[in-house]
Amino acid sequence: MMVMGLVVLMNGAVGIRFVIDSEECFSHEASYEGDTLHASFVVIKADTPWSYGDEGVDLVIKGPTGEQIHDIRDKTSEKYEFVVQKKGLYHFCFTNKSPYDETVDFDVHVGHFAYYDQHAKDEHFAPLLEQIAKLEEALYNIQFEQHWLEAQTDRQAIVNEGMSRRAVHKAMFESAALVGASVLQVYLLQRLFERKLRTSRV
Repeated sequence: MMVMGLVVLMNGAVGIRFVIDSEECFSHEASYEGDTLHASFVVIKADTPWSYGDEGVDLVIKGPTGEQIHDIRDKTSEKYEFVVQKKGLYHFCFTNKSPYDETVDFDVHVGHFAYYDQHAKDEHFAPLLEQIAKLEEALYNIQFEQHWLEAQTDRQAIVNEGMSRRAVHKAMFESAALVGASVLQVYLLQRLFERKLRTSRV
């Protein structure tokens, strides 16, 4: 009995966290047509004076012959996937248009389904292989999503820290302004009282 098995190869994943000032490009090999290429990124932080900025980055994905696959503009986070039409080297170019350096978490993975012929005496062997393949694919999807969520959590922590710092600075400024206004009010009242006192004596 001839059995067609399906296996998901998990060794095509790359994750990197880098700092970009203007432009950074990465390449990833897709060895088979019909594979699914997954890519995601999160702008963790921007090195603004407030330690937090809402600036995004641009991402252009190009195929092996230079054809443009996808174009993402001014995003702080994005996930994208597509079916590989041509095997070869795929290019991912990030552009930072803000005046500040930005830290980006980037993840790319090629999910390859390898079909193979195998003789099997047990007619239940094919469904078993299929279930194993599905579990492997689901495991990668969980890992991919976990990496995405961790990057989002890191970004949110920095956002919260920046907002807290802003709130503290704002409260200090408002307190100083209130104290200054109170001192000025006391000074003006004192001057007014002294002027009235001199007028009454005359």
